[in-house]
Amino acid sequence: MTLIEKLEILSAAAKYDVSCSSSGSRRANAGGGLGNAARAGVCHSWSDDGRCISLLKILFTNHCIHDCAYCANRVSNPIRRAAFTPDEVATLTMEFYRRNYIEGLFLSSGVIRNADYTMEQLVRVLEKLRMEHHFHGYIHVKAIPGASVELVRKAGLLADRLSVNIELPSEPSLRALCPDKKKEDILVPMGCINQGIAENRAERRKHKRVPSFAPAGQSTQLIVGASPENDQQILKLSEALYRRYRLKRVYYSAYMPVNADARLPDPEKKPDLLREHRLYQADWLVRLYGFDAEELLTGADAFLDREFDPKTAWALRNLHQFPVEVNKADYETLLRVPGIGFKSAGRILATRRFAAVRAEDLPALGVVVKRAQFFVTCQGRYAPGGGITESLIRQQLIPTLRRSAPAATGLLQPELFAV
Repeated sequence: MTLIEKLEILSAAAKYDVSCSSSGSRRANAGGGLGNAARAGVCHSWSDDGRCISLLKILFTNHCIHDCAYCANRVSNPIRRAAFTPDEVATLTMEFYRRNYIEGLFLSSGVIRNADYTMEQLVRVLEKLRMEHHFHGYIHVKAIPGASVELVRKAGLLADRLSVNIELPSEPSLRALCPDKKKEDILVPMGCINQGIAENRAERRKHKRVPSFAPAGQSTQLIVGASPENDQQILKLSEALYRRYRLKRVYYSAYMPVNADARLPDPEKKPDLLREHRLYQADWLVRLYGFDAEELLTGADAFLDREFDPKTAWALRNLHQFPVEVNKADYETLLRVPGIGFKSAGRILATRRFAAVRAEDLPALGVVVKRAQFFVTCQGRYAPGGGITESLIRQQLIPTLRRSAPAATGLLQPELFAV
């Protein structure tokens, strides 16, 4: 099999992994090597569904000893199999980089022989790139569940980011859909990476020349819809992962039927992209805006609102906390207002040091007035059209949100960051 044929097979096999992050690391080229990793990231090209494609995203092999129900590469599937050698991956990365096709590498793998053998192959790729080819560009590597702590630590000293995919949100689902895997095989490498990052930071405070360990942190991926867990369970798990393992990101992937299996949902059912989108929005609030998972989904509300983004849905359930007076509220309170984000909250605080913020100032400060107008007052007055009657808000906001949604998917992409 030629190298190009392997590339076609193993790049296609990697497309189901959405946790292809490429930012958060600064790896400077001291001279004599090739490339740099910048903290701002290497993302400069995007696929039609919004995913980054600027990294060479491949599997080392799609051979796998496991038979996970949802996985296209499971051992029982009659698909074309291929495997790179460490030299081939290193050569591809260097040649693609020199041609300006990519600025980094995202490398994952099926499990061949056992977890340690597979992880050894990935570490050999890293050693060839860093030590033989003197490549200083961005590298994200998937740690293999069940691999030894020593191998994971070796990878952490060579890669910019490590990740271990959880895939399923609960242990019962893992047992049902991935009978060969154990929860401990996933959590032990996660804990090892977290400990390695913490120890490395402490050492670097004392000695600046200590090599970095996974400077861009670690991430993971959850498949949404392959198992029966609700949004509340998924968000609580993500919140626990952020707190316990200090993950940079949890990525959510709407289940895509690639196998016929009685344990899986109806194969004719389309991926629930709106649910995936709402989970990303809620995750953003938990990770950066100071919300708890229980605030966003409480009691009988097991799933996120499909009509409203999670912050607006939370505000509608907590109208007793509104309106917020923009000239008096603190930064944390402003961040909880729908339509106000980090930049706009900061601009409001900066502006009111010199003059009172008026309703007509809000658009210039970056506030999304079409939502915020219902939840804020300026000098005791609502913005034009504002008010906090729930029925009024629903009547006015829902048509606006529907108009802003792309017809093909129902996704409300503009809301992802303007929360």
